[in-house]
Amino acid sequence: MRAAVVEQYKKPLVVENVPDPVDDAGGVIVDVKACGVCRSDWHGWRGEWPGFTGGDLPHTFGHEFVGVVSDAGKSVTQFKPGDRVIIPFTLGCGHCWFCRTGHSNVCPDITMPGFTYDGGFAEYVHVPNADANVVPLPDAVSFKEAAGMGCRFMTAYHGVVEVGKVHPGDWLVVYGAGGVGLSATQIASGAGANVIAVDIADDKLDLARKIGAVETINSSTTDPIEAVREITGGGADMSVDALGIPTTLRNAVGSLRRRGTHVQIGMTPEGEGGEVALTINDLITNEIDYRGSFGMPTVEFRYLLDQVSTGKLHPGDLVTRAIGLSDVNEALDNMTTYKTVGTSVVTDFTH
Repeated sequence: MRAAVVEQYKKPLVVENVPDPVDDAGGVIVDVKACGVCRSDWHGWRGEWPGFTGGDLPHTFGHEFVGVVSDAGKSVTQFKPGDRVIIPFTLGCGHCWFCRTGHSNVCPDITMPGFTYDGGFAEYVHVPNADANVVPLPDAVSFKEAAGMGCRFMTAYHGVVEVGKVHPGDWLVVYGAGGVGLSATQIASGAGANVIAVDIADDKLDLARKIGAVETINSSTTDPIEAVREITGGGADMSVDALGIPTTLRNAVGSLRRRGTHVQIGMTPEGEGGEVALTINDLITNEIDYRGSFGMPTVEFRYLLDQVSTGKLHPGDLVTRAIGLSDVNEALDNMTTYKTVGTSVVTDFTH
C-alpha cells in the first residue's frame, strides 16, 4: 500500500509503498477514505513526542482517519466488511475499569493509531479491539467531513461539553484559532455560549467569527487579558488553551473571573518544553478550576455524530483543503509558520 512515511524528523515525508497492515482476531482493517492533518501530527513529525511513538523511525503518522472496514477478525461481532466507520485516536483495551465506566480515552493501556503504531497517512490501517473502539459512521456524514471532525473536533467536543460543562450564556475565551480552537468555538457557540476567539492572525479570526465567535482579539496588537476583562465585565466564565504554548496557557488562565474554569486541550512538548510556570496563589485565592482534557471516549461519539447528522454542528465548515498524500509535507510546513487556516484533509491516496 502507499503511505507518507517519516524517515527523519523535520524532513519531508516520503510517499512510498510499504507492507499492508496485518489483522488480528479482535481487530479490523480499515480502507482509509480520508485522514485529517493535525497539529499533533506536526508535533510528532518534529520529534517532540518520542514517548508516544517510542522514538522509532520510519513511522507513519495520521490519527484522524475514517473509512470502510475491509477485513474483520474472527472475534469481531459488531463490524463487517463494507461498514463505514470513524476511529477515535485513543483506543482503550476494552476491559479495564476506565474503559468499562466510559473513560476509554484515559485507559492505562491506551494505543493511538498514528502514534503508538502506524496510522492513517496510508491506504489501510489496523484497528485493535474493534468492538470496543470502532464507531459506526452515519451515512449522513461524508468521509471528508468526518475526517475534519477527527482529533480536533472530537477533542474540543469532549473538552468543552463534558469536561468544561459549558452553559448557555457563559463567556468562553478560546486561545488559538487553529483546528482545535475553531472546533471549540463552533461547539461552544452551538451550546449557547458567548465565545471570544484569540489569535495573532486576522484570517483565522475572520473564520472564527463566521462559525460563531461573538468577539475576536488579535493578541499581537492588543493585550488579550485586559480585552477579555473589558468585554466580559471582569473575566470569562471559562477559558480554553487550544495551542499548548506557555503564553496562551497563562493568558487563558489569566482571562478568567474568580471561580472560573480553565480547560487545557492543547498539548505541550515532552520534557522541559512542557513545563509551564503558573502563579499558584492566584489559582488558590481566586478558586480557579484547572482541568485537563484528552481526546474523547468512545461512548461520547453518539452524541457528537447525532448533532452532525442532524445539522446542528458543521465540522465540514472547518475543512478548507482536500489534498493528496504528497501534499502532507506542505500542510506540515505551513503549521511551522502558522500559515494554516482551517483543516487540510487527505482524500487522494494515489499521489
